[in-house]
Amino acid sequence: MTLDPQIAAFYTRPARMTDPSGLDALLKDAPSDIPGIVAYVQNLLLHVHWAPAYRMRLTDARKDETNLRPVAEMLELLQRHDGRPLAFVRTLYQRMVGNCRHFSVFAVALLRRAGIAARARCGFGAYFREGSFEDHWVVEYWNGAAWQLLDAQIDAAQRAILRLEFDPLDVPRDKFIVAGDAWMSCREGRTDPQTYGIFDMRGLWFIAGNVLRDFASLNNMEMLPWDVWGPMTANDSELVPDKIALFDRLALLTLDPDKGFAELRALYEDEGALRVPHEVFNASRQRREEIR
Repeated sequence: MTLDPQIAAFYTRPARMTDPSGLDALLKDAPSDIPGIVAYVQNLLLHVHWAPAYRMRLTDARKDETNLRPVAEMLELLQRHDGRPLAFVRTLYQRMVGNCRHFSVFAVALLRRAGIAARARCGFGAYFREGSFEDHWVVEYWNGAAWQLLDAQIDAAQRAILRLEFDPLDVPRDKFIVAGDAWMSCREGRTDPQTYGIFDMRGLWFIAGNVLRDFASLNNMEMLPWDVWGPMTANDSELVPDKIALFDRLALLTLDPDKGFAELRALYEDEGALRVPHEVFNASRQRREEIR
């Protein structure tokens, strides 16, 4: 199987969130192989919710680093934490505090820099809590024959704690559920919407939000897990029939984005409510923020 040249080009060139911009020179020592890229990212980032597992306490200021969006801003912060070359081994305190989305987007940036087609996928991980599908992001990259999932966040310590039986560099499709698949599974009555989400935020409305975030990410706009815009809702009661029909369409498009690539791109560019606006609502900070 070969990847359509237009699709390959779209997912290989840097985009708004994955472009290191004027700081590309900082990545001159970045590896170009898959294991090397993942190790490089894990040396630079610390997951906000996994910090206690490494016996690290985070201040509110450090936790707020999770609100950074573009890779260029991540690089700026990393330089402020430690001005040495990025390949130097960093202590936990010298890393940027992020989440699964930051690990995924940073890895995508490095993969594209190495000439490998890659995209960040928003959905749900089935390997964090038994019987639950937790809000999560991973990387999907073209391995030369097919799209393959990898989890850039899961290091050796997390793998041991979670007792994973698979390689995080090759995540099975039944272990990470893309948001569109989760939506269709719940719509068809195959799974319970309340098993999808994070903390006390669960239900079909939450899945719908991830469907739109995955749709935006497939259009090279990888937003924060708590960025809100367009038809997203705060509860199931707001999912009126027109919105359900819209999310049905988005879910099907994101299940096989290559097949409907032209429609996926046209819908994003032409439908203002779906396209990431100049301002979104940051639900974590409870304020509107400009997208730079």
